Amino acid sequence: MKSLYPDYDVIVVGAGHAGSEAAGAAAEIGAKTLLITMNLDAIAKMSCNPAIGGVAKGQLVREIDALGGLMGIVADKSGVQYRILNTSKGPAMWSPRCQSDRALYSKTMREELEKKDNLHFRQDNVVDVLTTEDGKRATGVRTSTGQVFNANAVILTTGTFGNGLMHIGETNFGGGRSGERASIGISAALEDLGFEVGRLKTGTPPRLDGRSIDYEKLEIQYGDEEPQAFSFMTDSLPTREEQLTCWIGQTNEEVHDMLRSGFDRSPMFNGTIDSTGPRYCPSIEDKINRFSDKDSHQLFLEPEGWNTYEMYLNGFSTSLPEDVQYKALRTIPGFEDAVMLRPGYAIEYDYFPPYQIRRSMETKITEGLFFAGQINGTTGYEEAACQGLMAGINAARKTQDQDEFILKRSEAYIGVLIDDLITKGTEEPYRMFTSRAEHRILLRQDNADLRLTELGHKIGLASDERFEKYKAKKEEIDQLHDLIADYTVYPEKMDPMLKERGTSTLSQPVKAKTLVPRPELSIRNIMEADPELKQKALEITTDELVFEQVEIQIKYAGYIEKEFEMVEEMKKQEDTLIPDDLEYSKINSLSSEGRQKMDRIRPETLGQASRISGVSASDVSVLMVYLNK
Repeated sequence: MKSLYPDYDVIVVGAGHAGSEAAGAAAEIGAKTLLITMNLDAIAKMSCNPAIGGVAKGQLVREIDALGGLMGIVADKSGVQYRILNTSKGPAMWSPRCQSDRALYSKTMREELEKKDNLHFRQDNVVDVLTTEDGKRATGVRTSTGQVFNANAVILTTGTFGNGLMHIGETNFGGGRSGERASIGISAALEDLGFEVGRLKTGTPPRLDGRSIDYEKLEIQYGDEEPQAFSFMTDSLPTREEQLTCWIGQTNEEVHDMLRSGFDRSPMFNGTIDSTGPRYCPSIEDKINRFSDKDSHQLFLEPEGWNTYEMYLNGFSTSLPEDVQYKALRTIPGFEDAVMLRPGYAIEYDYFPPYQIRRSMETKITEGLFFAGQINGTTGYEEAACQGLMAGINAARKTQDQDEFILKRSEAYIGVLIDDLITKGTEEPYRMFTSRAEHRILLRQDNADLRLTELGHKIGLASDERFEKYKAKKEEIDQLHDLIADYTVYPEKMDPMLKERGTSTLSQPVKAKTLVPRPELSIRNIMEADPELKQKALEITTDELVFEQVEIQIKYAGYIEKEFEMVEEMKKQEDTLIPDDLEYSKINSLSSEGRQKMDRIRPETLGQASRISGVSASDVSVLMVYLNK
């Protein structure tokens, strides 16, 4: 179709966390990319909490960074507090999280994107996806200003803007987030192409004036003594003393009674909202309704940035009428004089059930059209960003006639997320958890670069500088591991330390490696007891993260080996491709439910088919025999 403007390789619609990563990745790989957003001043805006990472989400961010994405770099440049969660558990559960400066995060992401030579920007509202006459291939987009932009691939990252409807009590109005209008038109265009559309809900809490809070009644929460970065390229972070603090508060029965007084006007309970919200991030009214036996719920007061007194009240997400929000808020200890800058609200939006996409994020109905982020039914900045990264990579590779870039469940949390979406679907906003990853001992946040940076460099996303840094670190890890494995330690040096640490002494010389698995010991303890070993180790590296990596590899060697064996056992199923045009109706031995589910989802591999709810083990065996024939 005729356009005033030049043709592009890739067009990205939406500049939230999915759109930002998609545009950055596509441009970095070499595709001429256009990023279209309704507001260029709101790129990567944090619509909800001012934070990046968290349980399992932190692993996603480190994987994005290891591949060469942007979220980790931007989070480190805009963080105000850093913490590693779950440190009382094993390393598979450790998850980095940071509080972010909301405005600085958005500004920094735009600066990073503007460094991409192949990336162009347009402030506009896309209302239609253009395709060939048969609808089988995307050719570009049309905007509300009537302009046409042509491209070989289109990535939709509409977030909560697709027919977004916001609710505050009995008041509702169109919008994509506070102060910004909804996007109308794309959903209808996709339905015309044959896509199934659904509705989901999410919400956000009120924002408060930090000067109006009585902090004496709250518990202070500091950042870590030794903060750790998200990005493997970051060399320094603000010290604990330089970081901002968070605060912990509690609701009580009086607060709950005040909230209940507005239930008859709540869109959650009066039928105005009938779509499903995130189970693991419920509104405060949902919490006190579902957990009526609890007389208190924890709240986290989080700073919005370095240079603002605006605060975010995590745990108090609500769509109750504003007067009820305000009165309940001022009943919380420490918030008696609280000033509310913005009320909480709920938002309903369109999503497209994700059985309609492939592992590459390309849609099954229309070639060259990719979905990423909340459009696929996920919730969270990190979940959106990793989908955007994969969509950007694969859209660019498609325009360059290269093979799809796919991450398996055994390779990355990103692979787990995408596979879950396609095979299991979602009827509520999908959130990543460590429990979703069966190989989580392999997919730790600390080894994301060892797993993925070489892959990222191979596809042209991870820079040469990043790759050289990765190689140097890997060499140090290998050398230190060999030293600990080969070095002999003696009772006369070790026993005083072993007694002090409360563990059994030695009866004969042993390799240092045999002591590391003891829970009471670290490599540092063993080094301090043997000056010669310490000297040799420090000649290899002074990087604490290298010491940590070697220690994890040795301590958990048995578990890691079993996980690798499990991955190898499943490899045949994961690598067995299923033809796109396979007619399941002709496979008579399949169960009726298995046939229906696989015909709807169209799994790409035998392994993927085995994870579809309703597909039995016998169905998988039948399919395997059929494919072998």
